[in-house]
Amino acid sequence: MSEVSSYRTISEHPDVAEMRERYERITASGQAIVIDGLVLLAGAWLAISPWIVHFNMSAPSVTINNLILGVMVSVIALGLTWAPARMYRLSWAMAAIGVWVIIAPFVTRQWNAGVIWTNAVTGGLTLLLGLAAVGILFTTGRTGTRTGGRTTGSEHQR
Repeated sequence: MSEVSSYRTISEHPDVAEMRERYERITASGQAIVIDGLVLLAGAWLAISPWIVHFNMSAPSVTINNLILGVMVSVIALGLTWAPARMYRLSWAMAAIGVWVIIAPFVTRQWNAGVIWTNAVTGGLTLLLGLAAVGILFTTGRTGTRTGGRTTGSEHQR
């Protein structure tokens, strides 16, 4: 049988203030601000790189791939800034996008030096930024400790 909460809305839940404080700590840190900006730049570069490096005609599949994924990464960057409570939990997807960007030229068999270097560097940076965002989420943990859904004594003393 499922347990039904007696709270009508999430704003009535007693942990809302703690959750808000946690995500404010995440987004207020200097690391988060730097990561958000770098993710936005990486996404923008990924989207426009086929035209800058001039492989838009020689590798059309990679061009479309980079454009779509660049826009996605840029949207994730904006989401990290505007809705960090939801987006930092999804920042692992940015790491997966980075891996795909690295291997995309080989999967589509459209490789030349410009395609490989651009995708390897941009994909690697996107992967590292995604892992850094996940790392920020894990290092900015709750101030109290919880075990198995039960609050430990240290939280009751506050």
